[in-house]
Amino acid sequence: MPRLIESPTVVQAAGNLPKRIEEYAGRVNSAHDDVSIARMVSPAGWIEPGQRPGFREFTVVLRGLLRVEHEAGVIDVRAGQAIVAEPGEWIRYSSPEPGGAEYVAVCMPAFTPDTVHRDRD
Repeated sequence: MPRLIESPTVVQAAGNLPKRIEEYAGRVNSAHDDVSIARMVSPAGWIEPGQRPGFREFTVVLRGLLRVEHEAGVIDVRAGQAIVAEPGEWIRYSSPEPGGAEYVAVCMPAFTPDTVHRDRD
């Protein structure tokens, strides 16, 4: 039988400014280990530490611009576009434009703080 997920769980975000993460499916909200699905809302000027995740991440931008730095350069992902980061790739996300960004991230396997492998300060 299908299971309704009535609401997300808000989880703490990394970065220089407050970012809202609403996990709908994943280890925290639905006890799924194989996938996590979260809606993110980041303010203008937000930037998080670089990371080298141990999971594949699919990101669909719903509003604004999400900047994705990687070892070979920078990709700007705008509303209506998506990007895929493979496990082990170094990436850093930010929302540099006025209005910030809203996006959905799908991680396989599910996101965990232990497998995101954030850069040290």
